[in-house]
Amino acid sequence: MSSLVFLDPAYPAGRLADINAPQLPVTAQGVTRGDGVFESMLYTNQAVRKMEAHLARLAISAETCDLVIPDEHRWRSAIDTAVADFDADGGAEEAVVKLVVSRGSTDAEQALCWVTVSPAPQLGKDQRETGIDVLLLDRGYDSKIAERAPWLLMGAKTLSYAVNMAALRFAQKHGAQDVIFTSSDGVVLEGPTSTVLLAQRDGDTKRLITPMLETGILPGTTQSAIFDAAEQYGWELGYGPLRPEDLYNADGVWLVSSVRLLTPVHTIDAKPLRLDAELHAELSDLSDSIR
Repeated sequence: MSSLVFLDPAYPAGRLADINAPQLPVTAQGVTRGDGVFESMLYTNQAVRKMEAHLARLAISAETCDLVIPDEHRWRSAIDTAVADFDADGGAEEAVVKLVVSRGSTDAEQALCWVTVSPAPQLGKDQRETGIDVLLLDRGYDSKIAERAPWLLMGAKTLSYAVNMAALRFAQKHGAQDVIFTSSDGVVLEGPTSTVLLAQRDGDTKRLITPMLETGILPGTTQSAIFDAAEQYGWELGYGPLRPEDLYNADGVWLVSSVRLLTPVHTIDAKPLRLDAELHAELSDLSDSIR
């Protein structure tokens, strides 16, 4: 019940392929080196959420990595074809639409580009409802690395997720479900697959804060959409720098992402956090309204 569509110049709407059959050359650098970029979007209620934002971020990531990719129109056509095929095969209440770009076997070859649509993992939906326990882990570099080492591709959504997945496995082995990375100089960064969001209430003032992009984190499309919606309802907005004590002192901490959406954090390093029920309900409504 999953669909695969390749972006192929010979097929303006994209080329449907068998997701269970071999499709990629084993020499593709996206396979052998993790040299490529990707985006993941949520498909629900017959719509792909935040497609424009994800396509824009894909283009930025590709440019950062010196990858030439098809234009937005071709991606949209391939997405439409993949979603239609997925729905025709039975569909699902929620699905993940993934856009992938892999460098070819050599730098001179055209990039390999494809779209998949698969049912969304049940775990993400469950954690959205129940919340998660989180560990703080040192990412191993300071908060100024992005400005002095652009070749590290900070802020690009690349296929090189081995460290992120290792961090999640470490958390699971130590009784938590997720991670918030910090820099070596103690600044809060992001989750392995999510953006950090915290809320503060000061009388009638409600404030949302997220880590500053200058630390080299990935710009969060869901965080940005929640900020836009919250601002219309009178929330104040802020961008770090944040330190762990800011998380412990907040009236709510969430990890937000395109598929899991707004996920409340119950504990950090086994220390319980506050979660203002009213703020959580309001932010959940704002998150659900994003299209």
